[in-house]
Amino acid sequence: MKQFTIPFTYRSPLIAAIKQSRKQADKMKKDFRPTLLNLGPVQIYLARHFGFCYGVENAIEIAFRTIDQNPGKRIFLLSEMIHNPQVNADLLQKGVRFLHDTKGNELVPMQEVTGDDIVIIPAFGTTLAMEALLQEKGIATERYNTTCPFVEKVWNRSEQIARNNYTVVVHGKPTHEETRATFSHAAANTASVVVNDMEEAVNLGRFITGEKNREQFYIEFAGRYSEGFDVVRDLQKIGVVNQTTMLASDTQAIADYLKTVMQQHYHLTDDNITDRFAETRDTLCYATNDNQSAVIGLLEQPADLAIVVGGYNSSNTSHLVELCEEKLPTYFINDASKIISREQILHFDLHLGIEKETQQFLPVHEPVRILLTSGASCPDAVVAEVIKKIAGLFGVANKLEDAQLLFA
Repeated sequence: MKQFTIPFTYRSPLIAAIKQSRKQADKMKKDFRPTLLNLGPVQIYLARHFGFCYGVENAIEIAFRTIDQNPGKRIFLLSEMIHNPQVNADLLQKGVRFLHDTKGNELVPMQEVTGDDIVIIPAFGTTLAMEALLQEKGIATERYNTTCPFVEKVWNRSEQIARNNYTVVVHGKPTHEETRATFSHAAANTASVVVNDMEEAVNLGRFITGEKNREQFYIEFAGRYSEGFDVVRDLQKIGVVNQTTMLASDTQAIADYLKTVMQQHYHLTDDNITDRFAETRDTLCYATNDNQSAVIGLLEQPADLAIVVGGYNSSNTSHLVELCEEKLPTYFINDASKIISREQILHFDLHLGIEKETQQFLPVHEPVRILLTSGASCPDAVVAEVIKKIAGLFGVANKLEDAQLLFA
């Protein structure tokens, strides 16, 4: 796989040594058992896969190269390049300005942007309408487009099934930048609709079978269907694609459910199901699969708690948190500073949407067993700082150098 040039401050010698050791021992990536850092009174189990994925490193390389090669020019990002506070803060510090927030709200009036400016398209991609607006302004985006290749793969698959008159069902968070972009690209070629979760997929199924009045569709899916969408006509042939950072098992469950609905409603067999339902399994992102599979493997290890590191608005990270929460106490933090002491931690509550404080989060017995992973947009250096902070709480930070040598 291509090697990217990214700021060394995002790297970690310890994490690099661990990842390289695991890669050499498991070149086919079939072993999802965690890596143990046995520091005596605390045992840290690292997920087999975590941290920057291909798409994130590609985006970071393009963004920082653009800054270095264009001194004095105004550089904008359409929105956060990735959902990581450290990386976005570094870009802001270098003078990059964000045109929109993560929900699409304007931060800098678009009329201020001119053809002399550089506009970087983030890893999530953007809508066709935004691409057209930038082109009208004479802004060349090809060199500064950091859209993840695996996001583009979803767009290409949507276009392929559209040629055969399938409606595209996008499984994603409706307000997420990537889902908005994918919906835009799909809707340019065929009827399209967004479902957020299985509950909405089941609801969509009731419109497919005619159980629900067609007029209700336009109310319940308001703002999430393409222009001119006809419930009767456009739900006769469908295919499911996803926001690449969604829980892979959820996307597959939704696809399987809707496939069953089509099969039963139209009395289809396995031999002719593709007359009504397109096969789209190949749109699931490798990094999403690897990281989620690694967490599933991680959770087979008995432990006292889990810590997940990443941006609080990161979709892929939030799904890792959800997996861990099903098994044991889980703390979602964005950097090591959130671990205040052995008694206190600040962490993000996905369900309340707020950061909160928990006391006595570490058990009193030893060794304390901690599961640790991070999202695909989290620098390894941030994970390394979390490890260092935990080790320091137990007075064993000096053992980390020896631990690194074990993997060298």
